Amino acid sequence: MPHFTKEEALKYHSSGRPGKIEVIPTKPYSTQYDLSLAYSPGVAEPCREIEKNPEDVYKYTAKSNLVAVISNGTAVLGLGDIGALAGKPVMEGKGLLFKVFADVDVFDIEIDQKNVDEFVKTVKAISPTFGGINLEDIKAPECFDIEEHLKKELDIPVFHDDQHGTAIISAAGLLNALEIHGKKIDKIKIVVNGAGASAISCSKLYINLGVKPENIMMLDSKGVLSDDRKDLNRYKQMFVQKTKCRTLADAVEGADVFLGLSVAGVFTKDMLKSMAKNPIVFAMANPNPEISYEDAMDARNDLIFATGRSDYPNQVNNVLGFPFIFRGALDVKAKAINEEMKVAAAYALADLAKQEVPETVNAAYQSKNIVFGREYIIPKPLDPRLITRIAPAVAKAAMETGVARKPITDWEAYEVELMKRMGIYNQLVNAVRMKAKRSPRRIVFANADNYKVLKAIQIIRRINIAEPVLLGNKTEIKKIATENRLNIQGLTIIDYRAQSELEKRKKFAEILYEKRKRKGHTTDEALEKMLNPDYFGIMLVENGEADGFLSGFTSKYSEVIRPAVQIVGYNNSLNHIAGMYIVMTQRGPFFFADSTVNIQPSGRTLADTTLLLANEIRKFNIEPKIALVSYSNFGWIREGSPLRVQEAIEILHRDYPDLIVDGEMQADYALNKKLRQEHFPFSKLADHEVNTIVFPNLSSGNIAYKMISELGNAEIIGPVMLGLKKPIHILQINSSVRDIVNMAAIAVVDAQTVSKEIIQL
Repeated sequence: MPHFTKEEALKYHSSGRPGKIEVIPTKPYSTQYDLSLAYSPGVAEPCREIEKNPEDVYKYTAKSNLVAVISNGTAVLGLGDIGALAGKPVMEGKGLLFKVFADVDVFDIEIDQKNVDEFVKTVKAISPTFGGINLEDIKAPECFDIEEHLKKELDIPVFHDDQHGTAIISAAGLLNALEIHGKKIDKIKIVVNGAGASAISCSKLYINLGVKPENIMMLDSKGVLSDDRKDLNRYKQMFVQKTKCRTLADAVEGADVFLGLSVAGVFTKDMLKSMAKNPIVFAMANPNPEISYEDAMDARNDLIFATGRSDYPNQVNNVLGFPFIFRGALDVKAKAINEEMKVAAAYALADLAKQEVPETVNAAYQSKNIVFGREYIIPKPLDPRLITRIAPAVAKAAMETGVARKPITDWEAYEVELMKRMGIYNQLVNAVRMKAKRSPRRIVFANADNYKVLKAIQIIRRINIAEPVLLGNKTEIKKIATENRLNIQGLTIIDYRAQSELEKRKKFAEILYEKRKRKGHTTDEALEKMLNPDYFGIMLVENGEADGFLSGFTSKYSEVIRPAVQIVGYNNSLNHIAGMYIVMTQRGPFFFADSTVNIQPSGRTLADTTLLLANEIRKFNIEPKIALVSYSNFGWIREGSPLRVQEAIEILHRDYPDLIVDGEMQADYALNKKLRQEHFPFSKLADHEVNTIVFPNLSSGNIAYKMISELGNAEIIGPVMLGLKKPIHILQINSSVRDIVNMAAIAVVDAQTVSKEIIQL
């Protein structure tokens, strides 16, 4: 658990604007016209429409994305009955989680009422405001009665997260733990310590998943819920067993699963030792579990262990459920959240834990490679895929069970919509990957004896965007793959330095010698170069044994560019190469050049770079709108880099009049259409949104893309090499796994469009 002081916690909640949430307008409000639409008299029009057709409330108001988090503060986690007012910080926190994890808006409502009928009456009266109700921190058994009544009387989703959230997340963990241990769900014996809202809901959901009711033994603070007990409410009575067991120690002997939803320290090492082979222990008392992780691991080495804490493996955290469950329910305007929707959420969570974990998640949890197994049976809360897996599963279940008012017909479009909500959708990257998938090509990876490269290759195979060919020491590659549980079975691995590849090295050396014999190369030098992965890998492409090449992960650009030029040559009449970066911003993609190759380009070189850039951008089905930038605007200075840019523009305007390009201009004018229109209406870019920037030298381009990466929180893809006859691309040193996957997709797209003809520029 993160450590903090009382003072730090209080400061967090009180500093600046007190509390954790606020209301933000979603429509313009800066003019009198805006205000007349927002309120009187314009607001009357949607009011009339809703009066005629109540369903239009979803069309004209925020109801479709608004959830009420409602509590009376009688069972606040770890604090007990502290009252409605004292529970407000928790409800605000819940609202924050709804928003940041699933873009669901929340009003937190604290009701100072313990009477069930009055509480239900109050919630029912305010329910027209909301698209869903999330009940929170209400003590049992009242919480059961409240939810039961509200579900019957309201036509919007009602969900008590303390019950069902814990049930869904733990159910996902249980399904995966059973799979790992090879146990059948209808055969296991479960002991549940605790008989409150969460325990009863968990047990009911487990039964829906296949656990036999007679195989669940539940205990409350007085012991086993046995048939001789006369002090049990109707909810506990559902789990009464005819048994001689009276204590927890009696109950857990020979049990397969222990589910703790009680208090710290009640489950001992001896109790754990008495359980069946390969036990599953979910000790979820907060903040301290029924048995500590250390004690549990010391007692058994064959168990799977989960808690509610973030500092140990397998955290059962409700944030894995409620934001995404409501997201799916709201998006189909569901009338309820039923058992089928909960089961669908549990299976979606369980399945996600088996998938490859994104590098961003590994980084967030300071892990090299999180993989499905004993210490990872439940996805991590910061996994960005949660929303695209759980929400659709819940929405589909709502539709299949007849509680959806608004069916979803295009699931791919819905997934894109969800990613856009969370700011994780990259339209260009998605388009490039989809294009690559249509016709995957053989891509050589020069640095395959590297963990990140191998992890990227595993993802590339799974999403089927390329056929990877690995260069490197075969033994080392297999060792890294085994240590990190990466699947490289069936992949082509070429140990280019091995004796077995000598004949191929000789063949490639002869080809290189023929290409370079009049440029100082000898046969011995050519053969020596074939021990270099860049020369050998590029030669595979040149010889038709592969379609593209990726290198540079551990080397300098020049070390890859040189063999690329020597072996495959130029694809353009200008005999020119350049480097392009794709900069993904909230405004969309921008293309930067040259930030890689040409240090101090002439006017002619800048023009050539622009032409190569435009040709490449069109491969992404984007029309380039190009600004050549400098530190002056349109002839203000006639020397240095402004003069070279002016020379380039003269060439481009004269020889390529249809190209949408202009300059020289300062960067703010390049990026601000309004400024251009006001001050330079004559510019060819005046009425266009610029998406491409050509820099006057390598220094400015390199500085710009690196600054925007750090300060602008932009995603950078590249460098994409322009001007080579075949797809040879260079990774940045220590690229992320995502970078490598994206560059592989670009290499495939380049390979799909490669031509033997020289481009006349």
